[in-house]
Amino acid sequence: MRADDPDVIEVQGPPPLERPAEVVIEALSRVVTSERLQRIEDVVAGRTDSLVVVLDRIADPHNSSAILRSADAFGVQNVHAIVGEHGFRASHGVSKGTQRWLDVVRYESAEACARRLKGDGYAIYVAAMGGETTPERLREVSRLAVVFGNEHRGVSAEMREIADGTFSIPMRGFVESLNVSVAAAITIQTLTRGGRPPLGPERRRELLARFLMNSVKSADQVIEQFAGND
Repeated sequence: MRADDPDVIEVQGPPPLERPAEVVIEALSRVVTSERLQRIEDVVAGRTDSLVVVLDRIADPHNSSAILRSADAFGVQNVHAIVGEHGFRASHGVSKGTQRWLDVVRYESAEACARRLKGDGYAIYVAAMGGETTPERLREVSRLAVVFGNEHRGVSAEMREIADGTFSIPMRGFVESLNVSVAAAITIQTLTRGGRPPLGPERRRELLARFLMNSVKSADQVIEQFAGND
């Protein structure tokens, strides 16, 4: 996919809330349908931060988009991206806007990403052919970051050196590897099967506010009007 394709977008992190989450929730929950509010609350309840997906210089926007969709589908809130020479790009047509519902954190180096993850208490495992373990066995790790690398070069040597270990998906056919987006989907589904620890109360409130912001047209104006009438 060409970098100048109009369908390609540069994925940034979510914008910060300009007002306290409680104010945003009180203002916007009044202007969405009860069905939409319930849907948002259900999605937030299913989110987890005990599992992080790390993309190490993924090049193809189709692959990054598909992985973002898998993260959203299986309740993984945090995707950390080590940007390559072309940044961190997605295909709008493939991602279907799922990046708006995720926390995408960007880094210029694997070292910076790993330092942040280690500081937050995550064990880091990278996808590699002939890995030391499997996604099924990694289900026992309480705070886990799984790393998927560039389509041609794999995970960088820098990240491999920092990581706690490697994993691979068991296969029974003649092929030795899977497309990175397929591998990510299988891994994420395996690691979230049966559920993972939910978000804490403060984090849930933050996400509820953000998701409402994404769901209401002219949300800032609605909040301003609400705050002015308070």
